[in-house]
Amino acid sequence: MDAIDKKIIRELQRDARLSNQDLSARIGLSPSPCLRRVRRLERDGVLVGYTALVDQEKYGLPINVFVTIRLETPAADTVNAFEAAIHKIDEVVECYLMTGNRDYLLRVLAKDLKSYEAIVRNKLSAIAGVVSLESSFAFGQVKHTTVLPLS
Repeated sequence: MDAIDKKIIRELQRDARLSNQDLSARIGLSPSPCLRRVRRLERDGVLVGYTALVDQEKYGLPINVFVTIRLETPAADTVNAFEAAIHKIDEVVECYLMTGNRDYLLRVLAKDLKSYEAIVRNKLSAIAGVVSLESSFAFGQVKHTTVLPLS
């Protein structure tokens, strides 16, 4: 991947609805080679998809909760069962396997405190192998970007 590929990626991260004509103009490349590069980036799995970004408050999910989870054992069957269960919970929008004294960090969206309580009681705490769960509520968002840094 060269500097031109990274420019293409950066522009598409800013606006994935750019036409090939507009994209090529922004990066200073003619349309045909620009389209070839985009198609190669898609084929190589660098560009993995295109999506619409949604304002979560206007959508009705203003609450961001960061949840740390500790499992009773790091055994493969416990880990696999936990991860499979997490994939089925729509309110969990991000899940990271962590180092340290917690096994997972989740980002959970909720419409209010009562709905978050239901998520904890009926979904997260119901997963076999979960020993502890700690919640931290975000007061606000200072920065959010979908644009990866240039390296």
